This record gives sequence, structure tokens and C-alpha cells, in this order.
Amino acid sequence: MKILSVNSGSSSLKVSLYEMDNQTLIINVIFERIGLDNTFYTINYNNEKTKKERLFKNHEEAIQIFLEELINLEVIKNLNEIKGIGHRVVHGADKYKISTKIDDDVIIDIETFSHLAPLHNPPNLVGIRAFKKLLPDTLSVAVFDTSFHQTMNNDAYIYPVPYEWYSKYGVRKYGFHGISHHYISERISEILNNKDLKVISCHLGNGGSITAIKNGKCIDTSLGFTPISGIMMGTRCGDIDVSIIPYMMKQTNNTIVEIMNQLNKNSGLLGVSGISNDLREIEAGIKKKNERCILAKQLYINKILMYISYYNTILGGTDVIVFTAGVGENSSLIRGEVMNQLQSLGVEIDQKNNEVRGKEAKITTDASKISCYIIPTNEELMIAKEVLRFIE
Repeated sequence: MKILSVNSGSSSLKVSLYEMDNQTLIINVIFERIGLDNTFYTINYNNEKTKKERLFKNHEEAIQIFLEELINLEVIKNLNEIKGIGHRVVHGADKYKISTKIDDDVIIDIETFSHLAPLHNPPNLVGIRAFKKLLPDTLSVAVFDTSFHQTMNNDAYIYPVPYEWYSKYGVRKYGFHGISHHYISERISEILNNKDLKVISCHLGNGGSITAIKNGKCIDTSLGFTPISGIMMGTRCGDIDVSIIPYMMKQTNNTIVEIMNQLNKNSGLLGVSGISNDLREIEAGIKKKNERCILAKQLYINKILMYISYYNTILGGTDVIVFTAGVGENSSLIRGEVMNQLQSLGVEIDQKNNEVRGKEAKITTDASKISCYIIPTNEELMIAKEVLRFIE
């Protein structure tokens, strides 16, 4: 059974076709610079990557090219072989606790929630509408990045601000990276053949979040009302004293928009190191004894440890810690230092296995009281699996 997984951005479109009988990726195509000059797309098929330059003025034209490529490459014989389409949607507010079949009412809701994710929901909708026009009879499912976190209790998602901010304006913790954390939760349960696990999932990339999961359900997560909160990230500050904002507005004569831009795009690893938001470059700076790179790395680890320690407490102990996403999957330095700081919880690192990059591995010894794993995330497959659940 073939299912499409779609991630639509403002000027990009990522489409993956899966064979769900064995959950394998058949083809992946990425369109870039949509609506701009010099448009191109990249095909990943049969272990080969092919870049093609071709004009496409909008998402609909890009999708039409994608469907043509499927036929021309003989990936499918006809479009009826595509049994479902899963669309990543960043924000479903607190209404959508599970993935949902897309109809006119759902489209209206996604549009309504755009004020909560103004950079993401509108382009997500562009992809939804374009596919509905070209494949009107194919099942379409919205897979929300916020859904997985809707199992949190209100004492986890309510902020200690005037309650009317929540009841009237929807100010609460929503959480993000939910599709990734959902995948990690399911995959570690498969690996250990146990659905009743207490898991701390560490999605560490340029963006980052940590989630406490019990028996497959989110208990708490570090990202909140927006993706700027929680741990320190590549360019985002994470949790800070909110009084810094009006103070810096007064000191610099910057507007709130300018200050928020600084906190979103020029803070985190980039802001502290002064070199880069890319941890590989930070690690290179550490080897050269760059003090600000060393400081950036230590701040990053401290914030990760703070959330892991807290989530271990509210879970009543942890069975598994999983590292995923770009940093989590590839940085043995960060994983190693985090695990070394967790020795008080009984974590015993397997130094050899911790050198693994980008593939599944257990990275603690059998004597470790908490098992730690690397699991590469796969949001595209998770989206396809959500569509399969509807079909089944």
C-alpha cells in the first residue's frame, strides 16, 4: 500500500512515497525556491540523487511535476495506487489531539490557528489545497506537530499567569516536534518489545525539545507556547527571564519585533559562541580552546540536564533516554557529556557504542540503571503510519 508524506513550506515542498506493507521509502523529492527564480528539485530514488532545474511557479505546479515523475520513473503505473496523503501541520491548538481526516471544517480550523503558527500553518495549507485539487478522491490526513503533546495534564501545560490569558486567549504550553517524539516513543517500544515504558526523548537539532513519555503518552515537554522556549538551541535562547526583553528594548531602543528576532535568530549556540549555530563548528572551536565555544557547549549541556533531571523526577524514574535529530544522532561529545553527568542516576556509558553516528544503537552498558539509545527520527514515516491507521 503506497502512501504519501508531505511537508509544505512557504517556498519548499518535501514529498515522500512509502510502501507501507514493509514501511520502506520508495522515493523522496524536494522542491526548492517555489515562487522565486532558479527553481529546482532533487529526486532521491534507487539510492541515487538527481537534481533537476525546471520552472514551477507555485506548489500546485511542483506537485504536478512530482506526479509526472512517479509515472515517468515507473514508480507507479497510475495515480490510483496512492491510497492516502499525510500532511504535516505544525499547529492544531488544543482541539486536535490525534491526526484527523481533512475536510472543509479542518481546513478552516488550520487557517484559524494560523495566528499561533503564522510562519507554518499557512504554507501547510497551501500544500493541502494543492493536493486536494490534483488528487481530490485520495484520503488526506492532517498530522499535527502539537497533537502528541495534548495528553499533558493541565498542571503541565498551564502557565502561572492570569488564568484569563489561557481561557480567553489560548496562552498555554502546546509543545512541538510532536511527530518526532511520537515516532521515538513507538520505535523504542518496538526495540524493547514493551509499550509500558518511561521514556525521556531528547530531540536535539538546530531546534530542540525534550519530552517525558509514559506508556506512550506525553507527560510534559520543554517547548511551550512557541518554539523559542525550553532548552538552549542553535539560534534560539530557550528559557530566559522575561524581564530581559523590556530591559533590552530600553537599552537598545529596539522594538519588540527586533528583540524577538534577536532571541529567535541570533541567540543560543550562535549567540554565545559568536561563531555558529552548527554544533560541528562549535566542537571544532572547542578543540582550538575557544573559550566561548566551550561556554556555549557547557550551557547547552546544562539546559539538557536540567530537563532530563526534572522529567526523571515526574516520571518516578526513567527506563530509557533516547537521543535523536541532528545533534542527538551525531554528536558523541554531547551525548557522552550528558550521560557522564547522569552517573548519579545510575547511567553507565558504553564508550565504544557512543561513537556510533546516525544509526540505531544502545549506548549504555547492560549494568546501566537507565538505558540510553540513539534512534534516528523519521517524521515522514510517522506521518505515513498515521495515514495507514485511518485506512485500516
